[in-house]
Amino acid sequence: MRRLAENIKIAFQSLTANKLRSFLTMLGIIIGVGAVVAMLAIGAGAQDSVIQSVQEIGSNLIIVVPGNKEDKQQGFEQMLGDDKDAEALKIDDAKAIEKEANLVSGAAPVILSSSVVSYLNKNTRASIYASSEKAEDIYSFEMEKGNFFSSSDVANSSNVAVLGQTVINELFGNIDPLGEIIKVDGKNFTVIGIVKSKGTDQFGNDQDNVVSMPITTAQNKLYGIDYVNMILAQSISEEDIDEASEEIEKILRRQHNIGPGQQNDFTVRNQTQILDIVGTITSVFTITIASIASISLLVGGIGIMNIMLVSVTERTREIGIRKAIGAKNKDILIQFLIESVVLSITGGIMGIIFAVVVSIILNKFTILTTSITAYPIIIAITFSTIVGLFFGIYPAMRAARLNPIEALRHE
Repeated sequence: MRRLAENIKIAFQSLTANKLRSFLTMLGIIIGVGAVVAMLAIGAGAQDSVIQSVQEIGSNLIIVVPGNKEDKQQGFEQMLGDDKDAEALKIDDAKAIEKEANLVSGAAPVILSSSVVSYLNKNTRASIYASSEKAEDIYSFEMEKGNFFSSSDVANSSNVAVLGQTVINELFGNIDPLGEIIKVDGKNFTVIGIVKSKGTDQFGNDQDNVVSMPITTAQNKLYGIDYVNMILAQSISEEDIDEASEEIEKILRRQHNIGPGQQNDFTVRNQTQILDIVGTITSVFTITIASIASISLLVGGIGIMNIMLVSVTERTREIGIRKAIGAKNKDILIQFLIESVVLSITGGIMGIIFAVVVSIILNKFTILTTSITAYPIIIAITFSTIVGLFFGIYPAMRAARLNPIEALRHE
């Protein structure tokens, strides 16, 4: 242990003797480790953000979309994409789920779209979220002021709207919007409520740029359609979510007169499946980007091997003296290996510090969320050590094999 401590001390003395050269040698390791840790942090942060966003909606959420999406690992956007069965879901399907499902506490049909919204001489484009009164609980709408639309509003196709904060800022400024008349695609709507701000989601989409209205109003007075984009449902508990999903599938197959052996014209997804999809996508993305970034570690390793070979040449006479006074080949080999590893690990530590600084900047000044955990740090230090050992072996062996007499004659 004492000899190891002495070798580490000698290694640091050698590095500090040529500070600039040592730093430039470590630069490849610093960039490589920093890039890998930062990419893993961004990937972990993105995954955490998506999971949090999904969980905020509710831990027992079930989503039904039109079309048969058999691929369990496909992206969430593909899951909601256009399909030849886009008109497969109706309001009556949501009513049947509510009426017949024993493990479902509520179901809401949903139409998602975008329209021009105007007030007096101001206008903006906003997302339209049309649903039933059940959406307030299922989709976790929290009212800041006023009320959400009621079952009576849905039954009567009332021209009422609930606004997000971004729409209010764009159209009303400091004016209280409650009771005011806005136009959505030229149709008059009375503002009856304001939704609490949700901010942007993990993809940078503004969740407050939304106008909510009764689904029947959107169908009959805005878009002239009789179908819905999706159905949101809640199981009575998180433990029953898989059974509730199966129950919904059976009800909808009966609703759509789908016989045995025939494919569904809809897809049922629950939160667990959505999180699995998100986890797979973000993991593949993170590993791919981190693998590309790790190429810098290879470049850094080559730089370490190069500088260690230079060091062996510069210190040939020193090696000869050490051998002449009794140092064995093993001692020389270990010394140069330790110097290589110290150089690599020091670069790795500096790379981790660099990644932490980058993560703080991204968190503070961008929409990206990063999360640095112990895992990428351990991986980074491990790879730094391996790089130092691997690329230090050849220079160390070359130093250990030097003939002491020829080394002493070296000028």
